[in-house]
Amino acid sequence: MKTPLTFLLLLLGLVQPAPVVMAEDSLLYPYGPAQGDRQNPKADDGSSPEIPISMTFTFYGKEHRSLYVNNNGVVSFGVSVTQYTPDPFPLADGRPFVAPYWGDVNNNLRGDVYYRETQDPELLHRLTGDINQYFPAIPFTATWAFVATWDRVAYYGSTSQKVNTFQALLANNGKVTFIMLNYGTIQWTTGTASGGDANTGLGGTPAQAGFNSGDDKNFYNIPGSRTAAILHIGQTSNVGVQGRWVFQVDDFKVTGVPTESSDCSL
Repeated sequence: MKTPLTFLLLLLGLVQPAPVVMAEDSLLYPYGPAQGDRQNPKADDGSSPEIPISMTFTFYGKEHRSLYVNNNGVVSFGVSVTQYTPDPFPLADGRPFVAPYWGDVNNNLRGDVYYRETQDPELLHRLTGDINQYFPAIPFTATWAFVATWDRVAYYGSTSQKVNTFQALLANNGKVTFIMLNYGTIQWTTGTASGGDANTGLGGTPAQAGFNSGDDKNFYNIPGSRTAAILHIGQTSNVGVQGRWVFQVDDFKVTGVPTESSDCSL
């Protein structure tokens, strides 16, 4: 509560009010130790162990009962992903995964990678409401979710303070599955081992965002992937909310953006 003296000084313009600080990355769902998240090891090109999940998650028509959260911005099924320079989808080796921001993260330098499986009623209620808003024609009530968050992570070879924060949510009602990608602060695109600049985190082969089915045919690249434009992914969307992309992934469908072909690629 302001004291009368402070209020008077504010009126006189002799004291400037504290700047309004928006909750950084407020688009993201709650994450971190306070939410009971587990944390990936501090390791360049590292990953979580294989994570069993309590509900089968269908991705491009294939059912999965475990996954990996990889430091380099990927949630994968069946195999961990240590590759740090992104290749364009589809991948020749057929690895199935979602890439919220596939680039050369080094959480040894800065940042943390968190994850948890959850059936928290408050989170599921929020998730259900968001998905119902974006996909009103699809009956959906989330009964399970998995949250993976890359919190203020640095890039390999960084000599700057630049960091990225982004998140992937997997949602399930026992039949229909969705993946939501949320983007907070995005300040870099490329590590030095991928040709990027140590000071700016730009240049070289920039990060990739999208989905790879694992069958060498079905995939989706979020526009701007592997170009300098991926730096601005937080200003883009397919659901009318800047910094958020949402897709039905049990039988993958692209909504809200044009596609160039039936393989869901751009």
